[in-house]
Amino acid sequence: MKICIRAHDLGVQGTEQILQKIRALGIDGVQMVCYKAYDDISYSVGAMNQEKAAAIGAAFAEAGAMIPLVGAYFNPVHSDREKACRCEAIFAEYLSCCKAMGCGYVGSETGSFNDDKWTYHPQNRTPEALDTVVETFSRLCDAAAENGSMVAMEGAAGHVCWNVRTLAEARKRIGKPTKVIFDLYNYLDESNQEDYLSILEEGLSTFAGEILLFHMKDCCFVQGDKPRQVPFGTGEMDLKAILKRIKAYDENAVLTLEGTTGEHIEHAVTIIKMIWESI
Repeated sequence: MKICIRAHDLGVQGTEQILQKIRALGIDGVQMVCYKAYDDISYSVGAMNQEKAAAIGAAFAEAGAMIPLVGAYFNPVHSDREKACRCEAIFAEYLSCCKAMGCGYVGSETGSFNDDKWTYHPQNRTPEALDTVVETFSRLCDAAAENGSMVAMEGAAGHVCWNVRTLAEARKRIGKPTKVIFDLYNYLDESNQEDYLSILEEGLSTFAGEILLFHMKDCCFVQGDKPRQVPFGTGEMDLKAILKRIKAYDENAVLTLEGTTGEHIEHAVTIIKMIWESI
């Protein structure tokens, strides 16, 4: 098992600072969103290149740290089609550069018709929405194949691929190699939050052998509303039951903290290690 974290959740900027921070916290690596982790890399076409990627990759390799995923999340169904195309082009650039960072995967969620809010919209759950996702990610899979990299897809209740089944359907229709980012919390809303262990089991079964990494989150359940995310290890989820199922699925799983920041990171890392060793 490896423990990672989103680089921009560490509260520092730049390669040296990121590596110092994860070394001090006993973390194995980061999910890298470059335009959130570097002052000199913007979210724009042309901002990332092989030279910058190689510098990051060399430093991480020398430090013995991993980058299991490069994040370039974008909304493929955004109503501003020019913006959607621009963001797709940025994603494609990362597909061409990620291997220089020592990572073969670039990931995104599947978007929402609520545009920049990334929340539920009834149009998300239409055949037309899924068609757009399939077409967009199919093009990106072609770009990935040209560069020896791969697309990773993440579902969420408020997005087009809103449950395990719709993400599986999209990947099947794409028909090209992809990986899955599995975020259990993302699938939860007011209607299914008590069934989170069943959703996890469904995902482990459906995506057997295809899960690149697991996002580690915790939450407090809210009656009649979506659960509220809290720092990992401070909520109401049965973390032992979750980690036991993940360990049975893959003893070498990559567990990536997302949304846990500041003083809560060290506690989260301790909790994961303690539970993992006990199950």
